Amino acid sequence: MSDVCTILAELSPEEIELFLGESLRWALEGGELKELCRLLSDFDFIEAKINHPKFGVQLLIEDYDLIEDAQLLTHPEYKIETVKALKLIQGALRLSAHILIEDTKQLAEQLSGRLLHFDAPEIQGLLQQISQTKTSCLRPLTASLTPPGGALVRTLSGHSDSVYAVAVTPDGKYVISGSDDSTLKVWNWQAGKEVRTLAGHSDYVLAVAITPDGKYVISASMDKIIKVWNWQTGEEVRTLTSHNNWVFALAVTPDGKYLISGSTDKTIKVWNIETGEILYTLKGHWRGVQAVAVTPDGKKVISGSWDNTLKVWNLKTGRLLFTLRGHSHSVTSVAVTPDGKKVISASKDNTLKVWNLDKRIGFFTYIRNLIAKRQISKLAGDNHWSIRYFILICNLITRRQLFTFTNHQDMVWAVTVTPNSKQIISGSWDKTIKVWNLETSKELFTLTGHNQSLMDVVVTPDGKQVISASSDKTIKVWNLENAESNFTRTEGYNVNTAHIESIKKIAITPNGKLAISCGEDGLKFWNLQTREKLSSYNRRSLNNLAVTPNRKLVISSLGELEVYNFEREEIFNLQGINLLENYYALAVTQDGKQAISNCRFRTIQVWNLNKKKRFLDKFIPFILFIIWMISFCLILIKALINCGRVNWVNSIAVTPDGKWVISGSSDKKIKVWSLYKWEGFFKFIQNLIPAKQMFTLTGHGDSVNALAVTPDSNRLISGSNDKTIKVWSLETAKELFTLIGHTDWVNDVAVTPNGKCVISASSDHTLKVWDLKTQKIIASFTGESSINCCAVAPDGITIVAGEESGRLHFLRLEGMEAKP
Repeated sequence: MSDVCTILAELSPEEIELFLGESLRWALEGGELKELCRLLSDFDFIEAKINHPKFGVQLLIEDYDLIEDAQLLTHPEYKIETVKALKLIQGALRLSAHILIEDTKQLAEQLSGRLLHFDAPEIQGLLQQISQTKTSCLRPLTASLTPPGGALVRTLSGHSDSVYAVAVTPDGKYVISGSDDSTLKVWNWQAGKEVRTLAGHSDYVLAVAITPDGKYVISASMDKIIKVWNWQTGEEVRTLTSHNNWVFALAVTPDGKYLISGSTDKTIKVWNIETGEILYTLKGHWRGVQAVAVTPDGKKVISGSWDNTLKVWNLKTGRLLFTLRGHSHSVTSVAVTPDGKKVISASKDNTLKVWNLDKRIGFFTYIRNLIAKRQISKLAGDNHWSIRYFILICNLITRRQLFTFTNHQDMVWAVTVTPNSKQIISGSWDKTIKVWNLETSKELFTLTGHNQSLMDVVVTPDGKQVISASSDKTIKVWNLENAESNFTRTEGYNVNTAHIESIKKIAITPNGKLAISCGEDGLKFWNLQTREKLSSYNRRSLNNLAVTPNRKLVISSLGELEVYNFEREEIFNLQGINLLENYYALAVTQDGKQAISNCRFRTIQVWNLNKKKRFLDKFIPFILFIIWMISFCLILIKALINCGRVNWVNSIAVTPDGKWVISGSSDKKIKVWSLYKWEGFFKFIQNLIPAKQMFTLTGHGDSVNALAVTPDSNRLISGSNDKTIKVWSLETAKELFTLIGHTDWVNDVAVTPNGKCVISASSDHTLKVWDLKTQKIIASFTGESSINCCAVAPDGITIVAGEESGRLHFLRLEGMEAKP
């Protein structure tokens, strides 16, 4: 037992509180800087304080600020390297705070995953203590989580659906978010704490605005209603009803007197906030209005619409001043620079445009922009050359459009400007935030961390932080000052490029030496002992893979199944005729002779994996073609009959004894089939005769995504979109029990070789290990996006998991004995 644990064991609760709260200050005031640094890098001390009911994660994070005390700078034991190491530990704790608040047991996992590649002695000593822990945990073997020291500061987690809108209070201390879960939440972002929830809308909250005095927050919803709240008390002050369709956008005038709202009813309304009275309605757009902004002088309103245009209105008279044309798709967001001279628009055409509101800019500025290629070549939605040049001439005459930013790969949904008018921040459905220099029209850097579409971005009043909202249900805080030095690589392992795109499936060879990951960008082969990438097989749109005992790899993709011998680098196709099937479910028999896959029209196919050609094999494509032609009409009739109720086979498993094939479907059912063992010519006949269905298992409330069978072939484990895992007896065809703990879809399940534990991967970003005897969770690991797949090595303690983001996690189940 460590010194800290020994001390804590001998103290009363009051003394423990005093020790944990004051020991750091004792060390500081007594000049014992070395002892202070030792405590802050001692895992037992960190664990004790984070688990103490009087302290917790945030107070622990604040303890690290002690090492920045001014009196320490002249201390003889002061070392800048030590201070940097301790600040990295603090950064790791801050990045994981939203996870540790919910589950302090993940402390070891989170620190390991974020600090593994740092060489500082303090960090390496901390990691050494973690590796020796007796507590059950899923310890990362590679630095597969976002490390500290970069742009990402912390994550705010609490909404149960997409976060659509976000705003910051004028003092910069609080963030208010609006979500598809119909609520608003108030956050103390520096403490990472949810302050309160504002509930009252009956549909998605689409926009949030805060009055300049910080007194009220205003929300707009898909329920067509605008609400005014006192966010400090949670009181609903006023409800504004006049729009007859979704209210997509809000803006408040600088004096705080008027509210501007934009709706899909094609109108913009101007309200008196205090009285709730409508002053007037602005009409002119011929499609829905998705964005509104007010100039800093409060004289103009700029609106962006699904009709691809921006319109500039005189707020005092309600008169339309002029229209800005140039986008080829809907305008999704609008921002005005603090100096009031420029408007920036974001669009579904993947671009940002900068427009001039100040007519004092001369004609030659536009000529210079054309020469510098700052003005886009695609200037209109219609590709006809006459329309493009007409828009070009209009822009030159009106001197409005300045230049365009074009580096996003998907629609740009949000845009904001820093308080100094020098930088533009944009959020896109390509999952990135980009920071642009407004003066030079250059992209400065890209922030990555969200695993789904960006829905909103705002900047704190001091211009130092960016707050982003995403459909991944989170809000992230970014430090602009650290953005350009953002850490993205680890030593020998790149956390961002294990796969460029989503990882679909993972398999481990029977000898436990190789892990193979399958993604939309191909296959990658990993040394399971060193975690190094050995090779890649570039193949697009792969859906699944399975490894046979004789080290052949079966891979599936759109329209075909392939057998890949990765030792000889040979490949052959299992299908002679491409029927454009989507083979998502795949399994192989224990003897390695057969592969089982799903097929369209709710059927399952069994394939011969023997590459050796027989005489009849050369005629099989022709026979299949004739059968297919004859059956086409019947299949078409069947498809029409089943139209609207087609259920897909999502998962397949084969019992280790080779007797049964089990399939899980989107119809919520699990079916168990007998597996034929015919050979020779009858092998072909087998494909023409339907397999015998043994029995059906029902009980899941949603689609069955994953199946696994225990090594004794007696029990089946299933994972579903209903967020549960069920354990079934294959002998009695009955449900034994249900494992409840995930908060989102269960995407994959795996069973340890000894049959005692189940590992589950979920869209709630977690990987969980369950004890089948006690039906309890042994250990959990939280990644940074949906965990799609998992696999267990033959040693029973090495686990590999793949994320939607493309990250690959190599984990070791600590606190458990290795049992083959």
